[in-house]
Amino acid sequence: MAKLTVEELIAAFKELTLVEVSEFVKAFEEEFDVTAAAPVAAAAGPAAGGAAEAVEEEKDSFDVVLDAVGDKKVAVIKEVRALTSLGLKEAKDLVDSAPKAVLEGVAKDAAEKAKEQLEGAGASVTLK
Repeated sequence: MAKLTVEELIAAFKELTLVEVSEFVKAFEEEFDVTAAAPVAAAAGPAAGGAAEAVEEEKDSFDVVLDAVGDKKVAVIKEVRALTSLGLKEAKDLVDSAPKAVLEGVAKDAAEKAKEQLEGAGASVTLK
């Protein structure tokens, strides 16, 4: 069997029904002894008296939080509208209610870009 590229595999999966993809995932999990379920972060700390080391995982999603508007409120509202699908009134309400999350659960590069845009408009922003 010839080795398929990622693009060829994706094209093949596009032709399958959801039931067929689900069956494939089950067979794949059984064959390779893996699970396709998203990992769940444990909230518990190290066991009492144990020497467990907490390994901090790199975050893959961030919230862009508008802390303060600054001098250029109109410019910040324009940037909020550009980053979100909010209308003028909703964007103004969001800016007026700072500190408030502008974007939630976005990728690191998108969060950093949004932070730069908002800071360029005069706002104070943090990534969480």
